[in-house]
Amino acid sequence: MKNLINSITLMFFFISCNSGTVRNYHSTNKQPVIESYFDKEVIDNYRWLEDDMSKETENWVVNQNEYTFNFLDQIPLREQLKNRLTKLWDYEKISSPFKEGDYTYFYKNSGLQNQSILYRSKDNQDPEIFLDPNTFSEDGTTSLAGISFSENGELLAYSISEGGSDWRKIIIKNVESNLIIEDTILDVKFSGVSWKASEGFYYSSYDKPKGSELSEKTDQHKLYYHKLGTPQSDDELIYGGNEMEKNRYVSGYVSNDNRFLVIEAAKKTTGNKLLIKDLRANSKLKTIVSNYDSNTSLLDNKGSKLFFITDFNAPNKKIVSVDINDPSQSNWKDLIPETEFVLSPSMCGGYFFANYMIDAISKVYQYDYDGKLIREIKLPGIGRASGFGGKKDQNDLYFNFSNYYTPGTIYKYNVKSGDYKSYWKPSIDFDSSNYESEQIFYSSKDGTKVPMIITYKKGTDLNGKNPTILYAYGGFNISITPGFSVANAVWMEQGGIYAVPNIRGGGEYGRKWHNAGIQLKKQNVFDDFIAAAEFLIENKYTSSDYLAIRGGSNGGLLVGATMTQRPDLMKVALPAVGVLDMLRYHKFTAGAGWAYDYGTSDDSKEMFEYLKAYSPVHNVKNNVNHPATLITTGDHDDRVVPAHSFKFAAELQEKDLGKNPILIRIETNAGHGSGTPIAKTIDQYADIFGFTLFNMGYEFLPEK
Repeated sequence: MKNLINSITLMFFFISCNSGTVRNYHSTNKQPVIESYFDKEVIDNYRWLEDDMSKETENWVVNQNEYTFNFLDQIPLREQLKNRLTKLWDYEKISSPFKEGDYTYFYKNSGLQNQSILYRSKDNQDPEIFLDPNTFSEDGTTSLAGISFSENGELLAYSISEGGSDWRKIIIKNVESNLIIEDTILDVKFSGVSWKASEGFYYSSYDKPKGSELSEKTDQHKLYYHKLGTPQSDDELIYGGNEMEKNRYVSGYVSNDNRFLVIEAAKKTTGNKLLIKDLRANSKLKTIVSNYDSNTSLLDNKGSKLFFITDFNAPNKKIVSVDINDPSQSNWKDLIPETEFVLSPSMCGGYFFANYMIDAISKVYQYDYDGKLIREIKLPGIGRASGFGGKKDQNDLYFNFSNYYTPGTIYKYNVKSGDYKSYWKPSIDFDSSNYESEQIFYSSKDGTKVPMIITYKKGTDLNGKNPTILYAYGGFNISITPGFSVANAVWMEQGGIYAVPNIRGGGEYGRKWHNAGIQLKKQNVFDDFIAAAEFLIENKYTSSDYLAIRGGSNGGLLVGATMTQRPDLMKVALPAVGVLDMLRYHKFTAGAGWAYDYGTSDDSKEMFEYLKAYSPVHNVKNNVNHPATLITTGDHDDRVVPAHSFKFAAELQEKDLGKNPILIRIETNAGHGSGTPIAKTIDQYADIFGFTLFNMGYEFLPEK
């Protein structure tokens, strides 16, 4: 009798969830706030959800999660997915080795460890554990965020992130004794660690917010120098301490020969000033680039000769050289000129490695420091190659090669001969030979040709009924290139198709491609994504009943805008950690730095109206059947604050007709995604895929 009652209850839950007859969401109180933009009043009913420190918001999170997980718990195939994800994820993963001082280091994860462990070996002895982030916290939510060794390799400065926050702590330890030697450096954000020989290091941070650390605006970044043996309170302020030096992002790093300190200062995510100080001569800071019109970084130097990677008068980037004694832009000489393809360079062993992106696929060339082409490196196949970096005295380097269906393999490359061989190949329970990728080009709304890579199991019948995830990013000059994902492998095992269009706003075709999807051209990005969905449907890869759209961060905005503009186009929408309130995004943490891509509602009436016209929070219409939606975010996300997702969920739940579920899954003690424990990651993908397939009509996995 008990089993019969449970079966009836389960059946009623499914019927009510899919019929729209019952939708008992937790009630979200309206507390209207009226704000005027250029004489236009905008009502914000859920402004109170921005207060991450209030008990009211905390209770809302608890209640929303309770409803969401009650729904997810009823999906039969969710546990099957979790089991398969767990099994497939359980394989050994290692990183390329690297040498610091007397030791060779590498990262290793035995399979399901929440965080990868840093190992070391000396004189060909068996490797030993050097740093285990799994010991940082009981639940694995404190992660290793970065490492930096002193010049002699005797000291390590490593940073940790707690609960996925962008705020960091820097810890210093003696390599030989493996003991922490100084007080922890606190309140560090958006910063690496760059050593000055072995004497101390540079790092960047903001003043501690007076309100919430997770949402309070931070807009004046400062560069500090920490001398070993002194307290943090005595750290020297190097740059950013006054109004003239006010920038949202400031980074400082030391050249490979410890001669120069290089400072990059930026007000937005694109464009930076560049300053250099000769540390040996203890000279004053010399301004190399005085404006924010281009992106320039020091790649390396050879004595007084500097080598920059820049997009100054070169949207696809180039390498230039100049002497420190007269380093103005007018004296820059092209070393590796701009081509029609986007350049991503690195250096090792006294050579530059020019990694070009050709339709989102890698091609790599090796040059000497005079700009002479040494060779093209013939890669193992079509996909993404990464690495090719190291120290000047290295004879060998390591690079990684992968694509959407092939797990990353590490290769060892000799910089003199150009020969390479497989160094490590994963042993994984996934047969890549059963899958294939094709790259197609489709036309967007305005006729622009956009590339898309579509990956699926060989022999897939293109009958319009294949569960398909359409994933994209489309912003901030970031390129989405082929790479293997355990989660996507599980999706494709079930007969799923995984499609990735390289839409405008990204960096796949350089700065022009990026600029074609920013500010008053942002709609191009959404049009490209919509056109990709239409191509997949028209060519019977899938149909609207079997299409899910997915994206995170700026990609979350992409999903939010697309599902509000074309709710008929897809069955499922999966916006993750999205920028969803376009009128207020610049009011939180470092959000104002995104203005190069978005513009702000304060800029002009035209910009305000444009932003409001696509802002997901402001474009949820009454009495519309939106796709089944699973919004995901983290309660400690201090990059894209979770209030974006909270307000979007509240608007959707209030206004949607109720045919499809509108859920928000709020990961606790988690941030924007970096450092998330494997256990949490597996749970999240099981929920996302389970939700997606269930709403496409599956109660059991399509294929086993």
